Amino acid sequence: MKIIGICASPRGKKSSTMTLVKKGLLGAENKGAKTVLYDLGKKRIKFCTGCNVCYKEGKCIHKDDFQEIFDDILTCDGIILGSPNYINSVSAQMKVFLDRLADSIHCQRFTGKYGFSVSTAGGSNSDSICDYLNNTLHILGANTVGKVSIDIGPNPDGFSNAEEQAFSMGEDLVEAINAKMTWPDQENVHLEMKERMKYLVTQNKDEWTHEYMHWKKQGWL
Repeated sequence: MKIIGICASPRGKKSSTMTLVKKGLLGAENKGAKTVLYDLGKKRIKFCTGCNVCYKEGKCIHKDDFQEIFDDILTCDGIILGSPNYINSVSAQMKVFLDRLADSIHCQRFTGKYGFSVSTAGGSNSDSICDYLNNTLHILGANTVGKVSIDIGPNPDGFSNAEEQAFSMGEDLVEAINAKMTWPDQENVHLEMKERMKYLVTQNKDEWTHEYMHWKKQGWL
């Protein structure tokens, strides 16, 4: 089993968000998983141009570090996403990365995968960042086991508890994967997304040839 951690803080080793991602990976390792950590702050990832080439050909026009991470995601079982709260949203590093996954949403490439999100904030709203990240995993096809968020400014003594939560959630992630757990509310999201994407891809099958063939190959059409 392989679990990937993706941290989108630009602060590197000084990042509180990175600390939580690492704790989650340690929890997964404690349950026997192999782990890989990606620091988006050290990666060269260009922003999506909306050219639709990935819809047609299944590959991106950019030659950067995105493909390395994406290829690893396709072979992993679980994903931990981490971003600090920057003006009530994810960091630029995370947004650029997520925007490159449009084809994956259309093709529901994360179906069968599991994950969770972590976020930190100096002031407030770290919880809403986790909600955004988990929702992104849902619409990609993945299941989530929870979230770990901490607003450090108002609660400076609470970070150690957040670390413990992240470690435990890493363990929970492995257990959920092994048990193939499902949740009714998330299953409803997956069903809705599949219906929406099926309609979208079939309506554009002459232009989005890669995506249409992917759906046929999966036996979803």
